[in-house]
Amino acid sequence: MTIRRSPRFRRSSWFVRASAGVAVAAGLVASARDASAQEWLKDRRYQEGAGIRTGDFELHPGIAGEIGYDSNWLLRTHETRQPPFANADPREAGVLRLTPSLSVATLGPQRLEDGTIAPPPRLQFRGGADLTYREFIGVEEIRKQRNASGNAYVTFDVNSGRPIGFGVFANYRRLIQPSVVADPNLSFNRSDVRAGGELVLQPGSGTLDLRFGYQFYGALFEESNGVPFTNLTHDITVKNRWRFRPRTALFHDTSLRFITYPNSDRAVQQLNNSTPLRTRVGLNGLLTPRFGTLLAVGYGGSFYEGGTALSTQQYDSINGQAEGTFYLSGNPGSAEPGQVSLLLSSITLGFNRDFQNSLLGNFYTSNKGYGRVVYFFGGRALLQGDVFFEAMSFPPIFLNNGPGAPPTQAIGDFTNFRYGGTLFGEYRFTDSFGVNTTLDYVEVASDTVIPLGGPAGGPADFHMAYRRFQAFLGARFFL
Repeated sequence: MTIRRSPRFRRSSWFVRASAGVAVAAGLVASARDASAQEWLKDRRYQEGAGIRTGDFELHPGIAGEIGYDSNWLLRTHETRQPPFANADPREAGVLRLTPSLSVATLGPQRLEDGTIAPPPRLQFRGGADLTYREFIGVEEIRKQRNASGNAYVTFDVNSGRPIGFGVFANYRRLIQPSVVADPNLSFNRSDVRAGGELVLQPGSGTLDLRFGYQFYGALFEESNGVPFTNLTHDITVKNRWRFRPRTALFHDTSLRFITYPNSDRAVQQLNNSTPLRTRVGLNGLLTPRFGTLLAVGYGGSFYEGGTALSTQQYDSINGQAEGTFYLSGNPGSAEPGQVSLLLSSITLGFNRDFQNSLLGNFYTSNKGYGRVVYFFGGRALLQGDVFFEAMSFPPIFLNNGPGAPPTQAIGDFTNFRYGGTLFGEYRFTDSFGVNTTLDYVEVASDTVIPLGGPAGGPADFHMAYRRFQAFLGARFFL
């Protein structure tokens, strides 16, 4: 293992900041897939029951409780040596989670007395919120990690399904991101804020639709250690779709983003503003009554500011996705290409190539294979399994030396491998009560070590390898 040393910094405060800063950047990369731990919160079709009708609205309240185990809440490395790595010594924990939730929506299309479906209302509304409180069982530094995350959203759609329509939305989410130093006051919890709108044109019979959208996204870190990583994004999108079969369509989408780091001068890592561009064309929908596919190819460019400086690496390559889904029963219950009924069992395999904005090295190239099995049987039992394998290729990482000083290269380009899977099962004793279990494993295989300056010039290195296993057993009541 080769470690290239950066210049040593002699202030212990810088060492703590550097260690924690690299930790959060690596941790956010590693835990991006864990934004919502509860599988049933990711899709309202899982979350909601029959609902309570009140006037022109339906309410879906729910509450869930879980008890579980987390082998590495702090996302520390399992690699050992002397002297130890700055992020060594994983901590296991018992976890209690309590999650109340509520969603409200206008009534969907209603079936008329003659059996036909009435057109959707001109104004459709949906909103909801959930809160997850976590209590930890373990050593003192684990018990201090108790926290609460949450999510709230609202959407309005006007003239949906008609020749001209539009929608607006807003979303708030609080994410919990602990620091490897285990001090809650040095955590990297953040608030994600989204808001935007979309204009939809469907001329003629609706075979062709054109969508023009705008979205604002802000990742706002709460603690002073995380403030340098706060970033703001303005996203402009254009999407077109032409249905040449009832459930199959050709599509095009292009997005242009404007990403800024307003406090980048305070960051340990070199962070560059950017204007990433993505565009692709493809095919989506059913090819046979039992087989659906998503095929897309396009271009992606990162366009980071900084000109031709060595510290400004760029992504400039082909993006693509290939996915196939086999349905274990025929006649998927949705007229929309790429969408099917929750009650349909399926097997999916896919591959995706793209680049992702990163707080570590500005970006990484992702080549990811994935699979999913969904099996819903007897109207009572749901079983879902997901697996993935991802190669994450990073450009060289540079450390920020302050205004006017050139950044220092900490390490050259490298590739980490991330793989894992999730198994979720739920048995519903009634239409509104079920018990569930979730098993989740993720590992980052890496020999990459990022050197940092020690408090008195001594070595302190951050190892990017880690592994984490989670297991939960819970019950929930939902309407």
